[in-house]
Amino acid sequence: LSLRQEEQVVVRTEGGLAIGTVATEPQEATEEQVAAGLKEVVRLATAEDQRTCENNRQLEREARDFCVRKIRERRLPMKLVDVECLFDRSKILFSFSAENRVDFRELVKDLVHRFRTRIELRQIGARQEARIIKGLGICGREVCCATLLHSLDRVSVKMAKEQNMSLNPEKISGLCGRLMCCLGYESEQYRAAKGKMPKRGQRVSTRMGEATVTGGNPLKETVMVELESGASVELPLKDISN
Repeated sequence: LSLRQEEQVVVRTEGGLAIGTVATEPQEATEEQVAAGLKEVVRLATAEDQRTCENNRQLEREARDFCVRKIRERRLPMKLVDVECLFDRSKILFSFSAENRVDFRELVKDLVHRFRTRIELRQIGARQEARIIKGLGICGREVCCATLLHSLDRVSVKMAKEQNMSLNPEKISGLCGRLMCCLGYESEQYRAAKGKMPKRGQRVSTRMGEATVTGGNPLKETVMVELESGASVELPLKDISN
């Protein structure tokens, strides 16, 4: 197929056929460069495909309104986040968030009776919810989970500690209330850089004499030391020896 950016295409996904937008133009690649499980672009989207897509979006809006109403009527402790109708309408997927497990069997019956198709309810976590809803992070840009991240890797407080960041939850948490994904971006570099640095309290030799390490900057590769005279100085790592 001769495809150009922004063109609409019908693609084959794990869930069946779907409408997609060409993000990058086709390019040649060796078999080793092709990702495993690569799915097929079936055809350029036709006018009929576009109408089907528009009708599906309308069905999703109706399904959302109906589901929210039934959740309220049945007083279920859950929040509907997203509704997705497969291209061929063989299934409607409802994603929701909740603090605990929810018995939604009666809700499924309501949905099946109303829409006469397969219904799937999927409970998602806070990070997946933020990925769907989107929003702006404290950096002023759209959240990474909704733009450049393909998978939501684990983020730990240890990563923030390694980067000498404040452990105030308000400063290192994203819109989802979990640790910000970007804490992991430079974690490996900080870990490697800190591996070269002498530890705090260690005795070292400098051109100014013996000293005790009081801190350091891994990215600048500098070390803060306290000389025997009591003076504190910042020296390049290369000027420090054990």
